[in-house]
Amino acid sequence: MVLRASKSQRLILYILAAAVLIAAMPFSGLAQAPAYRAPRTADGQPNLNGIWQAMNTANWDLQGHAAQAGSIVALGAVGAIPAGIGVVEGGEIPYLPQALAKKKENAANWIKLDPEVKCYLPGIPRATYMPFPFQIVQSKNRILFSYEYASAARVVNMGKPAKAPDNFWMGWSTGHWDGETLVIDVTNFNEDTWFDRAGDFHSDALHVTERYTPLSPDALLYEAQIEDPKTFSRPWKIGMPLYRHLEKNAQLLEFKCVEFVEELMYGHLRKKAGP
Repeated sequence: MVLRASKSQRLILYILAAAVLIAAMPFSGLAQAPAYRAPRTADGQPNLNGIWQAMNTANWDLQGHAAQAGSIVALGAVGAIPAGIGVVEGGEIPYLPQALAKKKENAANWIKLDPEVKCYLPGIPRATYMPFPFQIVQSKNRILFSYEYASAARVVNMGKPAKAPDNFWMGWSTGHWDGETLVIDVTNFNEDTWFDRAGDFHSDALHVTERYTPLSPDALLYEAQIEDPKTFSRPWKIGMPLYRHLEKNAQLLEFKCVEFVEELMYGHLRKKAGP
């Protein structure tokens, strides 16, 4: 007597057979699709030219945080702090004990102490994830980063490393290509910038290693390793996507904020009117 399998039974057998074959495949048979390869510039390097912007709340706080009321009650919801999942690898910034105490003091006195409030240059990496776009302009030996906030800018030397003549707000940037990734070594900072509005800070020993890796025609992966032995117990990393502006007339507009803070910083020096 011959038993015939039903249609549903045959389908089950086919599925089981396929599962056995897949399980028997070597790992190389399930390799991931090749990584994205960006268009090239005239000198053969990945083309990162364009206007980019982060879409997160890292400028409020690099670490994960809940939404909360702001410190200026009169601003209500407009001045509130939006929630964020955080961009720090491992979730926590490894402060030395004394530095952690200073970070908490900074946070408690944010309006008074944050350099952003005074329109000082933002430093690196903060310039990358402020709520303003920035533009990358490439050439063979130099790459210009132009930021809308405070008309900040920096030039990355892609040639032989040169000694920095001094310390700077935006650091001293030397770059090279690692396959598809632009790697920038940034040193020689002053100690006057913060990482965010939560009071996260650094000393003049800060060393930042940035990596910009194309993910698609309109997205980059931004990674930065932070080293500062005066402030942190070990190096730590942040990471986030950056997105290309696709508007037909995309461009950097002016945000020259110095004039916006003149009254805040120098109003008390105004000569008082006589009797």
